[in-house]
Amino acid sequence: MNEEQWLEELLKFNGEDGKLSEKQMKILEAAIEMFAEKGYAATSTSEIAKRAGVAEGTIFRHYKTKKELLLAIVTPTLLQSVAPFLAKEFAKEVFEHQYEHYEDFVRTVWKNRYEFVKKYLPAIRVFWQEVAFHAEIKKQLETVFTAHVYEKFKKIVLYFQEKGEIADFPVESVIRLTITTIAGFFATRFIIMPDYDWDDEAEMERTIQFLMNGLRKKEA
Repeated sequence: MNEEQWLEELLKFNGEDGKLSEKQMKILEAAIEMFAEKGYAATSTSEIAKRAGVAEGTIFRHYKTKKELLLAIVTPTLLQSVAPFLAKEFAKEVFEHQYEHYEDFVRTVWKNRYEFVKKYLPAIRVFWQEVAFHAEIKKQLETVFTAHVYEKFKKIVLYFQEKGEIADFPVESVIRLTITTIAGFFATRFIIMPDYDWDDEAEMERTIQFLMNGLRKKEA
């Protein structure tokens, strides 16, 4: 899948299905490349315009500010990140499936998000780099997670705590530890050390076992 194809697919989650002009697509492609390479703060709209092959004024005809351009990239990326949790089939398969072990649930979510990160890595890179610096993005992330993911996640954690499989930590702690362990691997694998000679399958197994050893309820 080339850059234009994955970008078009990504934008569908923001209601942009087939509505963007060729110039808008070039602007978004250039912005993703520049933000990923240099960061939002260090990138000027004139640089984006030059890479996109358009006049700088063209950018401002489509996006009022550089921040609006950033959000045009980040919003569909965020929605795409969470969209599988909203989809009926995915929810049934992942959150409503009767897992034998919490580890099975973690493995299912991990593999699904691994494929997502690989597919949309340039936009994901922009999202991860900028989320800590923009209140609007942090608010979007919090709202989407709270509204669509938290309760389903909580139900699964409580189920395995009641079974005595994982420790009686606060539910929020179990969710945080699970998410940050998975996200930490992805950040290291794809952002911090992308050129390292990774054995993804082996590293995934090690990380899952590390997480489960920490969460597993210890015998009294």
